[in-house]
Amino acid sequence: MTSPDPSLPAPDAPADAHASRSTRIVLVRHAVTAETGSKLSGRAPGIDLSEAGRAQAEQTGERLAPVPVAAVYASPIERTIQTAELIAKHHGLPVLALPEVIEADYGDWTGEKLSDLMKLDLWKTVQAAPSRVRFPEGEAMVTMQARMVGAIEVLATDHPGETVVVVSHADPIKAAVAHFTGLPLDLFQRIAVAPASVTVLELGRFGATLVKSNDTGTMDDLVAQPPAKAESDASTSGSEADDG
Repeated sequence: MTSPDPSLPAPDAPADAHASRSTRIVLVRHAVTAETGSKLSGRAPGIDLSEAGRAQAEQTGERLAPVPVAAVYASPIERTIQTAELIAKHHGLPVLALPEVIEADYGDWTGEKLSDLMKLDLWKTVQAAPSRVRFPEGEAMVTMQARMVGAIEVLATDHPGETVVVVSHADPIKAAVAHFTGLPLDLFQRIAVAPASVTVLELGRFGATLVKSNDTGTMDDLVAQPPAKAESDASTSGSEADDG
């Protein structure tokens, strides 16, 4: 007799049992380019990872190699695709372009020196009240957050019980973390997302958990604790104390 597939709901399980399994979204910021830290690259084409950036991305790929990754998605920009390829190769997976996780459209600010932008009044608003910002001839920060969050929600629906990697950019990742942890967008600048860092969200039917933030260390806990579990157990009391 063939054993049942453990990844599928039991025959007598509710119809939505498979959908109740949580999904791990591994958000990776692209590694550095020659412009990182000096210019606002935005969506400008033709900006590749630097030699140091490729080394960073290689290290991130090695760190994530033991993790059971089901799919690798990336913002459709050279530096994100290149970072994603160095992660995906460890899993024998293609890199799937995901336009919704692209960098914010900085409009007229694209390609400008950060030292010049910091002198502008709008820069101060970006730091203090980003929910009120629309970049000149570009995108509103609230629009950027909405599309990033929407993309993650779709991935959680499409990959129940799985771990997926999404290679994106600092501001979209920060905006997503703010949303899923209940932090107002106006406080999202308090979140740090370094190049090639890993931030992990676990999404289930009843909410989200921030598992890792701006992490550059080991991924052992992601290997030991796959997300293929029911989000809640009817036999467990809702008043159960947090075990830390």
